[in-house]
Amino acid sequence: MRVLALEPYYGGSHRAFLDPWIANSRHQWTLLTLPPFKWKWRMRHGAITFAERITECVTAGEDWDVVFCSDMLDLATLRGLVPSKVHRLPTVAYFHENQLTYPVQVEKERDIHFALTNLTTAMAAGEVWFNSAFHRDEWLAAVPRMLKRMPDFQPFDAVEQIRSRSWIYPQGIGEVAERPPRQPGPLRIVWAARWEFDKGPEDFFAALEGLRSLEVPFRISVLGESFRRVPEVFAVAGERFAEEIDHWGYQPDREAYLAALSAADVIVSTARHEFFGVGAAEAVAAGCYPLLPQRLAYPELLSAIDPTVRSDFFYDGSVDDLVARLADLAQRLDDDDLWRGHPDRGVKAVSGFRWPKLVPQLDLGLARCAGLKTVPV
Repeated sequence: MRVLALEPYYGGSHRAFLDPWIANSRHQWTLLTLPPFKWKWRMRHGAITFAERITECVTAGEDWDVVFCSDMLDLATLRGLVPSKVHRLPTVAYFHENQLTYPVQVEKERDIHFALTNLTTAMAAGEVWFNSAFHRDEWLAAVPRMLKRMPDFQPFDAVEQIRSRSWIYPQGIGEVAERPPRQPGPLRIVWAARWEFDKGPEDFFAALEGLRSLEVPFRISVLGESFRRVPEVFAVAGERFAEEIDHWGYQPDREAYLAALSAADVIVSTARHEFFGVGAAEAVAAGCYPLLPQRLAYPELLSAIDPTVRSDFFYDGSVDDLVARLADLAQRLDDDDLWRGHPDRGVKAVSGFRWPKLVPQLDLGLARCAGLKTVPV
């Protein structure tokens, strides 16, 4: 089957989703992309730019069976600009994020027009795919509140129409190197996320202060990409915990990143926003013990763990409970029983997110959208 994939923001999780899928897919792909720069302008002009490229491709004789795009594309506008043979194709819109529930520090900073573009993209798509059920449900619950701001003609019916065409396909994770033997030392904690306010870094470093007050020794790796507006807490913590730091900041390559994960005992998240949690999933796949807040997409991420023991991997979201749980894990590590006799429990729990298992499901999803019952060889 021939797939036309359109990605206006070809970087980060968007590229990390497309590249492994295309590399392992049974379909034939035409991938049109734009660099990951100035996301607001990408959402504004991406449809115009891609329509021009698509028209050139059609003139050259190219043809496709289905169109796949991300939430960064104004799909409704694109369908109005492309040749009729492309306009009529089945379409899938994949939501990595959305501009309605994506956190902003000041709500007045949110541009509702981008949220409306997400809505019209979902309305224009034949199918809408989300990276988690949490993401789908949170967004669909927020759309009516947005529509109430309209003076009249609010399209409330669109919510259930979109829900009926929605599917859940998680972000995939790559293979990780075999975990090396653990080196002697105290509990090694990794925090891996964007260095931004919505990942709750203040809570993480406050928890480390709590461990210090209990005289619980630890080592830390604070990983992730930073941008122009880095929360001040990182500079303070870099000095405050200088003696405990193993790794700090964005790693030079993926191998170094995975090595840092494989050397850690526990992956901690303090996120206040997470549509999927690929950093946590990769850390667990690398053998880290997950200690995650009982909120957002995290319960879904670990849903494959036996429900009788699943609560062991969550804390209630407070700093005090995080401190208590980390202190308990430090003691269990000292007793050589961190995983309570099941060291492969986490790795098995996230194995369904690995690309070899996920790609056939994604390929079948596109075939279904295109009206095919099987995936052509």
